[in-house]
Amino acid sequence: MSKKSGTLYFLGTGTSQGVPVIGCSCEVCTSLNPKDCRSRSSVHIVYDGVHLQIDTGPDFRQQMLNAELTHVDAVLFTHEHQDHIAGLDDTRPVIFRTGSEMLVYGQQRVINRIKKVYDYAFEPQPYPGAPRIHATPVQDGQKFSVKGIDIQSLPVIHGRLPILGYRIGGMAYLTDTNHIPEPTYELLEGLDVLVIDALHHRDHFSHYTLEQAVEQAKKIGAKQTYFIHMSHYMGLHETVSNKLPKNMYLSYDGLEIYFN
Repeated sequence: MSKKSGTLYFLGTGTSQGVPVIGCSCEVCTSLNPKDCRSRSSVHIVYDGVHLQIDTGPDFRQQMLNAELTHVDAVLFTHEHQDHIAGLDDTRPVIFRTGSEMLVYGQQRVINRIKKVYDYAFEPQPYPGAPRIHATPVQDGQKFSVKGIDIQSLPVIHGRLPILGYRIGGMAYLTDTNHIPEPTYELLEGLDVLVIDALHHRDHFSHYTLEQAVEQAKKIGAKQTYFIHMSHYMGLHETVSNKLPKNMYLSYDGLEIYFN
């Protein structure tokens, strides 16, 4: 049996404000290097032909256009903060083209929030042109399947909020976290690629600093690690990248990598 393979598209790699930040004139926000321009964090995965989107932030539409991606089979939500759910309505073209409901997955609390924000997508008699969304709750640590693809939910903590990361094949995605519970480490063994939150260099109540993320990456031991959800306080992409340990990298909008 042939080994499944995946492509990971980093659609957005920035924090909730994005980079550049409105009104900021720091060296990162005024940089001409496109790798210093970070839209709100989300990734798109094509694994064995199935298109899985993790989070749909406010930049989702433009991110899909930039990446020349046209299809989504399902959306996996890490949590309900606005910078991670605000673009869900922009899956409408896919829904209209396929004639199918958009499948979304997340914790019950997250599903409840989505149903509140996008109540028009769940009405029994929707108005013409409304999207149709089918939501499925995911338990912490649950392994589930989407269109034949096995997905492992990964419980982590975002400040005081229990949220989810996801593992697909040899890739794990952990955004918006500053604590990994001990049982989750067992679910992170044998990774090809780890994607992990690294906000900047100063301690934060709900995100890893870059230095803390590096330590976590060493503990997890993936073959390659990519840092995500970076603020303008992270510093210039090239400057920071040159100081990272071997096989650890700052992600950037538009980066594409492969994994098994």
